[in-house]
Order: sequence, then structure tokens, then C-alpha cells
Amino acid sequence: MPLIGRKDLYNIPGWHTRRHLVVIESDDWGSIRMPSREAYEAFLAKGIRVDKDPYCRYDNLATAHDLANLFEVLSSVKDSEGRHAVMTANAVTSNPVFDSIRASGFEKYFHEPFTETLNRSASHAGAFDLWRQGMAAGLFRPQLHGREHLNVKKWLRSLQAGEPATLAAFDLNTFGLTQIAAPTIKEYYMGAFNSDRKEDIESYGDIVTEGAGLFERIFGYRATSFIATTYEWSPRLEPHLTRCGIKYLQGTVCQKIPIGDDEGVTLWRRCFQGRRNRNGLVYLMRNCFFEPSTKPHADCVDDCLHHVALAFRWGKAANICSHRVNYIGSIDEANTDRNLPAFGRLLQAMVKRWPDVEFVSSDQLGDIITAHRLKR
Repeated sequence: MPLIGRKDLYNIPGWHTRRHLVVIESDDWGSIRMPSREAYEAFLAKGIRVDKDPYCRYDNLATAHDLANLFEVLSSVKDSEGRHAVMTANAVTSNPVFDSIRASGFEKYFHEPFTETLNRSASHAGAFDLWRQGMAAGLFRPQLHGREHLNVKKWLRSLQAGEPATLAAFDLNTFGLTQIAAPTIKEYYMGAFNSDRKEDIESYGDIVTEGAGLFERIFGYRATSFIATTYEWSPRLEPHLTRCGIKYLQGTVCQKIPIGDDEGVTLWRRCFQGRRNRNGLVYLMRNCFFEPSTKPHADCVDDCLHHVALAFRWGKAANICSHRVNYIGSIDEANTDRNLPAFGRLLQAMVKRWPDVEFVSSDQLGDIITAHRLKR
């Protein structure tokens, strides 16, 4: 028997299955990032190095063209049950309304459904029609990522303080800068839930409740799985999630729990696949990764296949993390020219190596785990 390595260890505890289940979890759908190629060039002209951060360099709301290309790859394979590959599209439901926020002097926050953001963009014409087509074809299964990919309090605080890069991004109708692109930014506001203060938890509860309700109105069903932006949340948020119908928590083996108001984090190392936590939520645990946009020099296909094999060796679902940024070509077509063929090779290699593979979405995996427990 092969030696047990460090990367085997997080696959050993928890729920086990003999089925070769594959889940593809993809975050950030619905959220604005880099609005356009013109905005990207405007940032560079201001000396803000968005070219250094892959999310600022490539990521954007998916166009109809992006989605059609992605669906072509997903539909290029079938599993042992005759189903195409399915992507769990973890979506935020809203984006900021910049004009209204500016009119308030940065004192009040206003947001709109991401479908309205799409409708106001000529380059995203027909994009949500593709969402619907992908859902109907069983290729695209949205789940909840939050209301927006943004810590509202911290963002408004930075705007009120006049932080130059944050204001420059606001003027270009975005917020998605990091310290990699703009070292002057002192607040990190991409994490929507990165505080453990009581008053913030109460606010977050309102936010997830509103986000879950809007999710149901947009997609016509309730999300039952959730992934926090930047993988960071307090366990005190979880009762709010359960009241919204959430049953399953996506994430890595180590949950990041904020200390105070983002004054640091601690790692809660109990997120093994299939484990139920004290709030009754079941962890799904990502154990494989396909992120070629952020790791351009790595062999992401072989690396992901290696981790799929480890997952199957220990009786776990292969839960692949692959962010939206990998599938967006509207800012730079070279991004998808590289990544989509690699994604296709990954899917083809899986069905060839494991002919009994089954493609399922995150909520389906959670249901399989729950049903398995009830039969015991």
C-alpha cells in the first residue's frame, strides 16, 4: 500500500463512499470585478497595477460568449449515468449602485440584483439567458455565495476616508482592488463576513437573509449550500444561514474565523467532508483545485487529477475548487484560450480513468451524504 502523505490526511476523517463523485465548485458568479478592458487600461494609466493581480487582470461578469464557451466544454463529457459535467456556480445576488452611493456622500449603501447590472451593460446582452439555458441543460447549478462580494461597512469607511485607490475604483464602477494591485489600500473589503463583533453579526444576518431571498426570486428555488466570500465567517453567523434554508457549507478543510473586526483569524480544523457541525450544517470540503489563472506556470490538470485520485483512494467525493476567473475572456481572451482546453482535458481524463465517475452539484452531494446517513 502506498505511503500516506500529508495531502492524504484531510481525506481520511469524515464521511466515506465507494462512489466516484465529482463536484466542481466555482465562486464569484454575479459579482462585478473589472468592468471592462477600458476600465483595466484606465487603472494602469493611473498607476494602479491591476496587471499584477489575476482577478483584476481577467475577472469580470460573464458574457454570453464566456458562458457558451464554458457550456461547450462541460457538455463535451458524460458520466456513467449519461449526465454532462455540472458546475456549481456560487453566486452573489447583488452589486453596488454607484450613483446612489455617491449621491449619499458615501454614507448609505444601495444595491441592485446582479441581473440588473447585466441588463445595463451592452457587452453582457443576453448573458442571463445563457444562465437559464445552462441551468435547464443541467450544466450550471447556482448556489449562494452571499448578497455581494463586499464588506459594505469597510468599503464605505474607505470611501469616506478618501482612500485614493478605492475612490479611483469607485469612479470606474468597481470595488474589486486588492493590496497586490494597490498597496495603499489599508482595509480589505472583499470578505463580506470578516468580523466577529456582535453588531456586525447582526448586520450579516440581515445581509444573508436578504441575499437568500433574492436568490430564490432570481433562480426560482432556494439555495441549500453556501460558501462565504474569502472563506471567512464566524460560527455565530450559522444560525442565520440555517434559518435561510442552508444545509451545507462549502469550503476548505480549515475554516477561517475572524477575530474581532478583522484583527486576525484563527483556523477551526474540523471541516472534514461529511462532518456535521454544532449548528447542524454539513461540511462539503474542497479537496481538489483547478485554478490556472492564478497558477499559470503549474500543471493544473495533472495536479488536479492527482488530488482526485487521493480523494477517491480514501472514499471521498472529489470536490474541485475552480473560480469564475478561469472562464472569463472578455478582458483578455488569452485567459480562456489557455484555460478552457485545459479544463476539457481534465474532464476527459477523469471519465477515461474512472469510467464510473458521477458528476453532481454541491447541493446534490449534500443530499447524498444526508441520505446515506439516514439509511445507516
